[in-house]
Amino acid sequence: MGTYLSRMAHLLYKRSVSLDYEVRGLLNYSLSCCVNALLQSFSATTELLDILNKWHPSDGIDKNNVPLQLKNTLEAMRDKSYPAPHKDFLNCLYRQAIQRFTQQDADEIFHIILSLSKKQIADAALAQEISSLYEIKVETQVGCLNCKFIQRMPNSLFSLPLAICERENSLESCINSFFQPQMLTDSEVVYCDKCEKKQPSTYVVKLVSLPPILCVHLKRFRNDEGFTRKLYEKVTFPETFSTAIFAAGQSENADCLKANEDYSLYAVVVHMGTITSGHYTAFISSNQGWYYADDSCVQPSTWTDVQGTYGGYHQRYRETAYLLLYRKNCRNSSG
Repeated sequence: MGTYLSRMAHLLYKRSVSLDYEVRGLLNYSLSCCVNALLQSFSATTELLDILNKWHPSDGIDKNNVPLQLKNTLEAMRDKSYPAPHKDFLNCLYRQAIQRFTQQDADEIFHIILSLSKKQIADAALAQEISSLYEIKVETQVGCLNCKFIQRMPNSLFSLPLAICERENSLESCINSFFQPQMLTDSEVVYCDKCEKKQPSTYVVKLVSLPPILCVHLKRFRNDEGFTRKLYEKVTFPETFSTAIFAAGQSENADCLKANEDYSLYAVVVHMGTITSGHYTAFISSNQGWYYADDSCVQPSTWTDVQGTYGGYHQRYRETAYLLLYRKNCRNSSG
């Protein structure tokens, strides 16, 4: 019954969000597969283009302006008359943020694009709209074990960074681990303002609010003593989930998370290969179903194919989900 209601909510929401567009391929320029995959996810985030379309930059604006070129690119991706809709955007990024012919980290580039868009858009209200679309608000709590004083520090994230255990994982288990308290002892003790000296403490992150678009970062790259390696462990994730999955991690200062709210998966940025020789692709969901975009090649796909990116050592070097983009479903309260 719950699965049926979740699917119905997903269908009702899809009618209110314009996803009726054709996913188109993007040529690979100077190893641009990472940016190409991210652009596919941004294009599927129609709310982002809606915000950018409210912005009317002056004629004299710098052509290396990231939100300007992002807006132009997302519009051009919907027009087949543009053979290379993203080339100016790539050149813009190459001039000020990333290097050509280098392996990129999709989560890092995701943050760079959003941060530069927020910084370089002249309209402060629209900059805040971009932030609010993706911003996960959390609260860091450090509790002194001696005097019980709790220091609270607000923070915000564009993606939820979930560590992967070296065993089989699920999205829910990774979320629970993220909000699990940690002990800070020995060399990790921190200064307590009330005790006025360093004390053993607890450290925990609490959730305050979730955004309309939730980006989940599955941290598949781990640094061990200066050596970075990729984790191929299996991480299962659902097509739709309830916000009840976050119940244990909520702050007492949290905005109310409605138990009946759902998030639906609409884009997956995928990494294949190794840390030194990798490639990015994307799965995109539209009204016509799932599509798989590998640079200039786009083909129809299925949810079963998306599930093939869960990972596992039997699929070593094959496609593994790296970024998951979920959209909050709008429900009619009368239902």
